[in-house]
Amino acid sequence: MAQTAANEMPAASGRGRLVTLWILQGLAALAFLSAGGSKLGGGEEMVAVFDKIGVGQWFRYVTGLLEVVGAIGLLIPRYAFYAAALLAIIMIGAVITHVAILGGSPLPAIFLLILTGAIAYLRKP
Repeated sequence: MAQTAANEMPAASGRGRLVTLWILQGLAALAFLSAGGSKLGGGEEMVAVFDKIGVGQWFRYVTGLLEVVGAIGLLIPRYAFYAAALLAIIMIGAVITHVAILGGSPLPAIFLLILTGAIAYLRKP
């Protein structure tokens, strides 16, 4: 019986893996387009959150822009790995910010961190 390398997928599961990956990327892109759009649009809740963080509203714009650019990048196969890695880094910052400054549950940020981390791992060049 032939063995496959640890990072190779059997041919039969390649199509299912790709479909699953595209679904995950689409869901993550929608989540980050929504979150980034809310930040860029100046939603009251986002303005209040960034006031509480205390670094200024410019940081809301930078974060929102990075989230929107990352969301678009997730939908372009050539850039999906880099977009997912960028978004995972942003989510690490979000988890730390929730725990250290904002309070409340960091679970949504943790979920998005796991999701973008998985996408980055599966899309690594």
